[in-house]
Amino acid sequence: MDRGALQPRVHDVAGAIETMETRGAANIATATADALETQAVESDAETAPELLAELRTAARFLLSTRPTAVSLPNACRYVLRRATGDTVEAVRTNAVESAAEFRARLETAQDDLGRVGANRLRDGDTIMTHCHSTDVLACVEAAVEDGKQLSAIVKETRPRQQGHITARELRELGVDVTLVVDSAARRYLDDVDHVLVGADAIAADGSVVNKVGTSGLAVVARERGTPIVVAAGTLKLDPATMTGNAVEIEMREESEVLEETDRETIGDVTVENPAFDVTPPRYIDAIVTERGQFPPESVVTLMRELFGEGPTEPWQEP
Repeated sequence: MDRGALQPRVHDVAGAIETMETRGAANIATATADALETQAVESDAETAPELLAELRTAARFLLSTRPTAVSLPNACRYVLRRATGDTVEAVRTNAVESAAEFRARLETAQDDLGRVGANRLRDGDTIMTHCHSTDVLACVEAAVEDGKQLSAIVKETRPRQQGHITARELRELGVDVTLVVDSAARRYLDDVDHVLVGADAIAADGSVVNKVGTSGLAVVARERGTPIVVAAGTLKLDPATMTGNAVEIEMREESEVLEETDRETIGDVTVENPAFDVTPPRYIDAIVTERGQFPPESVVTLMRELFGEGPTEPWQEP
């Protein structure tokens, strides 16, 4: 099916995700569910197969924007697997209901995760963060609501400096914040009780895909004896990895690293800008989810419980 049949809302959401105007796994997943719901509601399809084909095309279009953001395909899985029926109206109704159910699950999941993660934080603790994660913020917020006083050393997280967002939101929670450049992390780890990071995807072996720089931080934290905790909802579990698929690492625009004026000064150089890296499970102490906290090696059990043994990709043509 031609993408011209896709609703403007689908194009708008895809653009916002690709440019990172919409960021954060929960926000990406919510926007994806909204876009699929809009496609179902506003489609001019005359038969159920036509509408289902449109929804699959919309999902593939959305999936092309951020290949590493596993919350996006998980949102597509949730909606498309329930958008069934023999008539247009049945498919439309089921798509709308599944999108609403998905959003409702997201709303409670992060609060539940925050309460689980807050149990790891003690009054007076100092945490170190990398990048920006709403799951991490949920843990800190729950701990603050419990009356715990916390401090944070926040890595600025180049090249897009998402750490600035984290610093601002932590200050709004009443947390004392020290902002440092990424390369200063090792200097401050002796003053840190927990490294607390999010995840964009978690593989079946417990490996964690997160903003580039996470793996290096985890290695140094292990050397210094500082526990590293990953706060990530089950939305971040990547069922495709159970069948041996590797997580694709997104490469971002060169201009995020080197502006054209700087390139003219430096000369002809190759610029690599991977958005993420992979942290092996041996460097991670715990993965905190809304279902509880798990050693990374046991997360595959939770994944099988949620997704079964051999998940299919419902956006593919039958």
